[in-house]
Amino acid sequence: MAPPRTPYDAVLHAARDVTRLDSALDAEMLGAALLGSVYAIAESDRNAAIREFVTGFLAATARRRTAAATTIRSVFAALVPDADGAERVRPGSQAPAWSDQLGRVHLTGSWAYGDVYGDQTSYLATFAYDDAAGGPEHALVALVDHNIGITKDVFVGGPAGQILEQVRQMCAADELTWFREEDPARMRGEVVRHLTITDDLSELPSAGALATDRALAGARLAVLPTQPVPAARGTEPLSTADRTDLLRRFLASPEAAQAGLDAIDGPELASLHFCLGLLLDHAESFPDADPLRWSPAVAGLFLLDWVHRRAVLDMDDAAMLPRVLRAWAAYAARRRELPAVAATQTDAAIEEMVPEFARLYSTGERRSPATAAVAELMADGVDPDDPEALNTWIEANRHRLTDLD
Repeated sequence: MAPPRTPYDAVLHAARDVTRLDSALDAEMLGAALLGSVYAIAESDRNAAIREFVTGFLAATARRRTAAATTIRSVFAALVPDADGAERVRPGSQAPAWSDQLGRVHLTGSWAYGDVYGDQTSYLATFAYDDAAGGPEHALVALVDHNIGITKDVFVGGPAGQILEQVRQMCAADELTWFREEDPARMRGEVVRHLTITDDLSELPSAGALATDRALAGARLAVLPTQPVPAARGTEPLSTADRTDLLRRFLASPEAAQAGLDAIDGPELASLHFCLGLLLDHAESFPDADPLRWSPAVAGLFLLDWVHRRAVLDMDDAAMLPRVLRAWAAYAARRRELPAVAATQTDAAIEEMVPEFARLYSTGERRSPATAAVAELMADGVDPDDPEALNTWIEANRHRLTDLD
C-alpha cells in the first residue's frame, strides 16, 4: 500500500474502520484523538489549528464517497461545527445507524471539586445522547490549575455514574478536599477561560488526555449554558487602599502578634513592609490573584523561585521574609476558614523550605538578569534613585552587565 500523500489521506487511513464502531460516542472519541495530533504539534492558538485543519479536511475530502470518508467527515463536523463547510456535511447513504446522533447530547449534571487551598479546581459534567443509540452517558472532567492559570487537563469518558461516584468517595475521605454541585454556566466560563490560555502554550503539560480529548471537550463545553455569572472572588488586583487596609488588618491580627511583627520598629520596620509588599505583589502575579490563597505549593513557588527572580533582598530582608510568610499564611488560613490541618501543613512546608531559600539567596542562582544587575549595583553602594550615580555606575560596569545578559 502506498504511503498517504497528505495529512488528510493519513487521517482517512486512520479512520478506515470508523463505521465498525459501536456508537456515536466511540466515533467522536476516535475523531478527537485524530485531531489531537494537530493540537499537539501546533505552535500557538491550538484550537484555531484544529478548526483550520478540519476546514481543509472537509474541502479536500468533499468528493470522497466511501462510508468511512463520509462518516469521519460527519464526526469532524460535529466536533468542530464552526469549521468552514461543517454546516453542509451530511451522513452518506452508507453511514452507520448512530451517525445522526453525532454531537446530539444534553447535560445531565454538573459538579466541582478541589483542594481547600485553592490550588486546583476540577469540573465534572455528565452528558447523555438525545437517543440511546448514540451511546452511553459519559463525563467531561476538566482540571483548572490556579497556580499557573491554565486548564491543565481534560478527559472525556465513562461510565459517567462510576466516575461521579469515585469523585464523591474521594472527596468524602479527604478533609482537604471539597465537592459541590456547580452552575454549568460557571463551569463553562471557568474552563473555557483557562483553556484559552492552554491553547496558546508553546509546550503542553506532559501528562493526561489534554491533546487527545481537547476537541471533544470543546464540543461538550459548547452544550453548557452561557448566561452571565458573577466573577470568581480574588481575580482582580487590589487597589492601593485595599492593600493598605489588608496590611493593617494583618498587623493587628493574633498571627502577627504571635510572630512578634506587631512590635517591630526601627530599621527592621522597612524590611517588614518590604516583605509584606512582596507577598501582595506575588499574589497579583498569578492569573487568579488572591493574596489570601496560600498553600505548600504556593509558598514553594514564592520562596524558592519568584522572590529570587523578582526582588533584591538585603540580609535583613532575607532574615525577615520566612517569618513574615509563616505569619501571613496562618492569617490567610484563618480568614479563609481552612481546616487546622491545612494551616499546619503549610506552616510545616514553609519551615522545611527555609534552608533552601537561604541557599538560593546566598548563591543568587535563580536571579533574573535584571535582578542580578540591581544586586550588583546595590553591592557597590549605589543608590538606584540617584540618576547621576546610576549612570556613572552603568558606564563603568558595562562589561559586567553584558556578562549578566
